[in-house]
Amino acid sequence: MSRRHLLSGLSATALALAACAPVERPPAPSSIALPDAFALLDRQASASGTLPDLLPSQDPAFVALNARAMADAPELAIAVARIDAARAGLRGAGAERLPNITAGGDGSRRRISAAQFAGLPDGIEIQRYVSNFSASADASWDIDLFGRLRAGQRAAAARLDAATADAAAVRLALATDIARAVLDYRDLAGRTALVRDDLASADALAEVTGVRARAGIVPGFDLVRAQSLAAEAQSRLDAIAGERAAIIGRLVTLTGAPADTVLAALEPAQPVPAITPGLPTLEVPSVLLRRRPDVAAAERRLAAADADIAAAAAERFPTFSITGSIGLLALAFGDLFSEEAITGSLGGSIAGPLLDFGRIGARIDQREAEAREAFATYRRALFTALGETEAALGALDAAAKRAGALSRQAELDRDAAQLARERYRRGLDTFLTVLDAERTSYASRQSAITAQAEVARARVALYRAVGGEG
Repeated sequence: MSRRHLLSGLSATALALAACAPVERPPAPSSIALPDAFALLDRQASASGTLPDLLPSQDPAFVALNARAMADAPELAIAVARIDAARAGLRGAGAERLPNITAGGDGSRRRISAAQFAGLPDGIEIQRYVSNFSASADASWDIDLFGRLRAGQRAAAARLDAATADAAAVRLALATDIARAVLDYRDLAGRTALVRDDLASADALAEVTGVRARAGIVPGFDLVRAQSLAAEAQSRLDAIAGERAAIIGRLVTLTGAPADTVLAALEPAQPVPAITPGLPTLEVPSVLLRRRPDVAAAERRLAAADADIAAAAAERFPTFSITGSIGLLALAFGDLFSEEAITGSLGGSIAGPLLDFGRIGARIDQREAEAREAFATYRRALFTALGETEAALGALDAAAKRAGALSRQAELDRDAAQLARERYRRGLDTFLTVLDAERTSYASRQSAITAQAEVARARVALYRAVGGEG
C-alpha cells in the first residue's frame, strides 16, 4: 500500500471515529423531583389550575396603574425589545435552511492600443474598442443532511420562548410591585387617619388637663405631658409625609407615569382588602411551579443549550451543497437578451473536516459545559420557586393569625384608654396612667392596621411566588 493511500485511509478512519464519538446531553427537566404537596397545605390539590384573586383587583388605583405599566413601563419595553431580537434570530435561523439566491450584472467597454500588437502582418486590423455585458443569478443550498441547521433553528426557537417567558416574568414583577406599593399607600392612609384621631384626642386631653391644672386640681406638669402627647402625634403625622413621597416615587419608576398621574389614580380612598381566613388551594408543586415564568425561561434556555450541542456535533459530518447559476453574456448590449447569450451551470459539492486539530471537539465541549450550566440554572430556579412558595405560604398563615390577634388587642387597648381617660376626669387615676394607656392604644391600633396590610402584601407575595395565573 502506498504512503498516499495509507494517509488517506488513516484520515478517513479518524473522521469516522470523530463523527461517531458520543456527546453529553443534559438531563431532562422532568428528572428533577419535587414534593407531592406544599408543607402547609393538604395533600389533596386543586386540579382546576385556577388561582384565587390574591391581588388588590378591587382597588381602582391598582387596576389603573397596572394597566399603565403594562402599556408603557420602561422595564417592559426592554423585555419586548429582547423578544423582537429573539424573533429576528429565529427568522434568520429558518432562512439559513433555504436556498441562497443572488443576482448581479456588469458591463464594461475597453480601448485596446495598437502598440500592443507591433509586428503584425499588413492588412490585419485591431478592434480598438471591446465591450462586455453580463447578468447572472446564482443559487446555493445546503441540504442539511445531518441536521446542523435544523438544530440551530430549534435553539433559536427555544431562545424566543425564553425571551417571551422573561417578558412574562417582568409583567409579573411589575404587577406585584405595583400591588405592594398601592397597599403600602392604603396602609399609610389608614395610619394617617389613626394619627389624626390620636392628635385630636391628645388635643382634647390637653384641653381638659389645662382646665384642671388652672383649677389647681392637678399639677401643671400634667399639662406639659398632655401637650407632649399632642406634639408626638404631630411628629408622627409629619413623618408619614416622607413615606408617602417614597411610595409615589416608587410608582413613578414602575409605571413610567408622572407623579400627578400616579396621585390622580390613588386619589379615591380605598380600604386595605379584608382578611380572608385560611390558605388558598394550590396545584401540586411539580405542575404549578414549572409554569412560573423564570422557571419556564430557564427550561427553554436548557432546551436551547441542548440544541446547540446537536448543532456543534453535526459539524463533525460533511456538508452537502447544491449550486446553480444561470446568466447572460454578450459583447454587445443589444445581444444580451438573445438565446445565444444564455449561460448556466448546475453542480454539487461536499466538504467536511479532515484535520481540524480539535477545533470542533473544543466547541462541543464548550456547548456541553454550557448545557450543564443551563441545567444547574434551571434546577436552581425550580427550587428557588419551591422555597419562595413555601415561605410565602408560611408568611401568609402567620400574618393572618397575627392580624387577628392584633385586631382583638387593639379593641381591648382602645377600651382601656377610654376607661383611663374617664377615671382621670373623675380624679380616680393619675395622668401617667392615661398617658401610658393612650400610647399603648395607639401602638396596638397602628400594629393592627399594618398587620392587615401585611396580610394583603403576603397574598401578593404568594401570587408572585407561584408565578401568577400562569
